[in-house]
Formats: sequence, C-alpha cells, structure tokens
Amino acid sequence: MANTTFSGPVISKNGFITTGPGITKALTANTSLTVNDHAGRILLLQDADGIFTLPSINASADAAVAGPTDYNNPSNIGASWYFYVDITATDIQIVTDGTDKFVGSCSIGADGSTVSTFFPGASNDVLSMNGTTTGGIVGSVLQITALQSAEYLVHNSLLLGSGTLATPFSDT
Repeated sequence: MANTTFSGPVISKNGFITTGPGITKALTANTSLTVNDHAGRILLLQDADGIFTLPSINASADAAVAGPTDYNNPSNIGASWYFYVDITATDIQIVTDGTDKFVGSCSIGADGSTVSTFFPGASNDVLSMNGTTTGGIVGSVLQITALQSAEYLVHNSLLLGSGTLATPFSDT
C-alpha cells in the first residue's frame, strides 16, 4: 500500500488498528533508524552489542515546505520508536545524532525487588544496556519519541537488570 499524507487532522471515531507482519521489525545489526522504516513499529533488538541510531529531529520542516506536494523533508515530531530487547544485551546502544538529547526517565528493576529511576542529563545522547547494571535482559522495553527540537522523550520504559544499578544514560 502506498503512503498517504494529509495536511489536516485525521479523526477516527472507532480507532485505528495496526496489525500484520510489518508491525514488527527485527534489527540484527547496527542500524540507522528512519521514520518510514522504523517509527511506529515494534523493533526487536536481536544484536547483543548493536548500535541503533535515531534520526535527527526535524522540528520545522513542515513549515518550510514549498507547497502542498513538497513532502521530501517532513517534520518527525511525534514519531515514536518502540524497542523490545529480544536477546540479552552486552552493549546495546540507542544513540542520537549528538545534537538531539534525551529527556524523561528510565526505570531499571533488578531481581523483581529493587527499582531505580534514572533521569538523563542535559547532554546525554546515548542510552546503553549491558544486561546487568544498566538493564537490557530479554523482555526489556523502551519507547522513544521525537518530542520537540533537539529532544527525544524516553518514556514508558522498563529495563531489567541485576547487580548495583547504574544510569544507562551517557554522552558521546
């Protein structure tokens, strides 16, 4: 099916159902994520030490388009990437372009009893999982959304870990 672009709001009074084999996508190697191929899908992280790079946030592109048929560079504000750790991490990294930073929080639970919440700093552009102290065992999930210019929101996150828990956020 072809992509369809609307210039106004789309309203469904009975919801949208996203289903089918295209809703999940296995990532088995370092991957530069895109809106068209990865946003809105459940991304199965199947590379224990993969690096998954989010696209640069484009907050103002829609206002700059030349006309109603110029959709070559649309804004990606609101695009979300859903990550499911399908193999225990050794060094899985979700990174931005270095200009965009993470906001929000990340909760890590260890052995079902200890839970810690970590908040990214103003300069954090890397989220790392090692399968232990920074989480990332099978079943860990993350949702990351392009929030506004230079900000990716980490939310609805649950990373499972063990040992002395540590922040998964760092700088490049």
